Amino acid sequence: MAQTRNETIAPPGRVVVIGSRGVIGHALVETLQGMKDGFAPVVPVSSGDVDLLAKSAADDLAALLQPDDAVVMLSGLTPDRGRDSATLIKNLTMAQAVGAALTSVPPAQLVYMRSDAVYPFAPGVVSEVSAAAPVDLYGTMHLAREIMFRTLQLDASLAIWRCTLVLSPRDTHHSYGPNRFRKQAVEEGRIVLGGAGEETRDHVLVDDVARLVVEAVRARFDGTLNVASGVSHSFHEVAKMVADAMDERPEIVTTDRAVPVTHRHFDTTRITQTFPGFRFTPLAAAIGDVHKTLGLKK
Repeated sequence: MAQTRNETIAPPGRVVVIGSRGVIGHALVETLQGMKDGFAPVVPVSSGDVDLLAKSAADDLAALLQPDDAVVMLSGLTPDRGRDSATLIKNLTMAQAVGAALTSVPPAQLVYMRSDAVYPFAPGVVSEVSAAAPVDLYGTMHLAREIMFRTLQLDASLAIWRCTLVLSPRDTHHSYGPNRFRKQAVEEGRIVLGGAGEETRDHVLVDDVARLVVEAVRARFDGTLNVASGVSHSFHEVAKMVADAMDERPEIVTTDRAVPVTHRHFDTTRITQTFPGFRFTPLAAAIGDVHKTLGLKK
């Protein structure tokens, strides 16, 4: 699906953030609440407000919605909660509840943002026209959710955003990369790489992701977008950035390789054309900002 944006459309009545306590959701709520131009009120929705696995979830969520809302769907069980079929079904059940609520109270816009796991690790550069061919249940879940939301046939803008790895001071998943490296450095005084850290990945700062979502809502973006900076670093480079950003530099340890080396590079032409004034924070600076926020660097 090609992207479109409307420069003259009125802002939504509200921005409803489903999954407001997650890493991206929390940053998005803070960004919207801190905006000086009174862009739109934000309605945070967490599992404490609506349990998307409850039988009443669709009705409970519909009761919170209004027809001129922009709805940002972020809620989901992350891989650390399970990669099995049971977790898959729970995530699809959550999406089904959201879809039913949106069918009952159609919004002005739906933004579904989750993961680039819908793409396989294959040679070449990933763009929005690359085949979505997930290789595990986690990626399959996200692709299934995308299809579920596309088939709702809502009279609303639909933004499908596939996000690369996110750097955040609030991260609790500690997935392999700067978030885990920071935790290891603080707790163990060292950073442990898989092999020599040869794999390359793109990373983005959570605050940048939140700012970009605001721009998408402001322009009523419609289409598919890969949320990535376009700059991939090896995990060894990332480990050095994490180490360099700490007052007490940890040791970087390599190990015997247990899995094949994979790479991921993004073609970010669509994101730069659609949001030409937007810039991602370079990774080294982003890591430094996170460390300062956490008091790990003066």
